[in-house]
Amino acid sequence: MKIFPAIDIKDKKCVRLIKGDFGNKTEYEISPIDQAGKYKDHGFKNLHIVDLDGALTGKTVNLDIIQEIVSKYDLKIEIGGGVRSFESIKKYIDSGAEKVILGSGAIKNKEFLKQSCENFKGQIALGLDAKGGNLSVSGWKENLNIKTMDFLKEVNNYGVSRIIYTDINKDGMKTSPNFDETVKIAELSSCPVVISGGVSSISDIKKVKKLNNKKIEGIIVGKAIYDGDIQLEELAKEIDA
Repeated sequence: MKIFPAIDIKDKKCVRLIKGDFGNKTEYEISPIDQAGKYKDHGFKNLHIVDLDGALTGKTVNLDIIQEIVSKYDLKIEIGGGVRSFESIKKYIDSGAEKVILGSGAIKNKEFLKQSCENFKGQIALGLDAKGGNLSVSGWKENLNIKTMDFLKEVNNYGVSRIIYTDINKDGMKTSPNFDETVKIAELSSCPVVISGGVSSISDIKKVKKLNNKKIEGIIVGKAIYDGDIQLEELAKEIDA
């Protein structure tokens, strides 16, 4: 199972949001590049990055930071945040990102998702962010009347290489992820699934391992690291790949 420590970037700083609310954010002293270095030093190989400036503007605002992290540390990076064009995908792939995460742009425009998967084979991840079983988009401000499972059925054969499933009500709350719903998504999905949102302690990581579900590829850990609820030394012992 892969562990993806998270870096959310806003105004060149590491931040964490509560339930995606830009008005409810915590800024951390360490820079995104130094944080990535810390993860590398502890033996992590994968990294989940969200460009929150990109999410707000639809542009690759922090591309330079991504390029520096990849060139310095040779980490496998998945990057998302406001990716709405083939040009943005290409910029991230050219910068060395392993996968580019599509969210709102892909959910609102399935043809964009389909074409992206065809143009960038094996490099497109799909972020499914749900609240009460329905998809949310546009920085989680817009709750669509679309069931997550129904949408997944429609796009399941497009060639997405990874799904990142987030229960919004859990995100940043450190109340443990929505394991039950993630398992349902994994059972339906034609590609591996990564759990996101709500990781509170090392026991959540152990619980994912105990599920022993081959379709669940990994888990994203964010706020619990920054707040010291999970020590990197402890988390590193759980690394499989």
